[in-house]
Amino acid sequence: MVRVILQNKPVVGHQARAVTDTVDLHGFRSADSFESLLRRPRSQQYRKALARLDAGNHLHDPVAYQAFQLAIREEFPGIGLDDLPLLGIVARCNLGRPFEVHTLDLSGQIITHFRNWESLPPLLERARSLALHPAYAFVEVYTDRLVAVSSDGETAVI
Repeated sequence: MVRVILQNKPVVGHQARAVTDTVDLHGFRSADSFESLLRRPRSQQYRKALARLDAGNHLHDPVAYQAFQLAIREEFPGIGLDDLPLLGIVARCNLGRPFEVHTLDLSGQIITHFRNWESLPPLLERARSLALHPAYAFVEVYTDRLVAVSSDGETAVI
């Protein structure tokens, strides 16, 4: 039987759970198996669905929103959206100056655009410089790490 000794629950727009070595995360019995999932390249479907949301289509097109939710489920098989310790996604904003980056919550329902002088929420701010780096398309922000994703889907866990 799994016994959780410490549970850390930061809040950034939604509840997220920290993953520890002792948590049974829908089939991921160790941090190593979850780590290997994070290091796996991201699919083209996931990257395209995320890019479509950047254009704001999800607000007017329920099909784009549903496609993103489906892409998350397929990208992280066996993990419920509520159990995924993903706090949000930070990406370079394509609106132009003065906007620099935008954030996306896990559900894909809220995209917030930030000007270059505005601070991101504390747990997402640490991903800003990586999101602005030309080598990365976006950065997934987890409770205890960042996953920078390049345009071809390769990942770097930080």
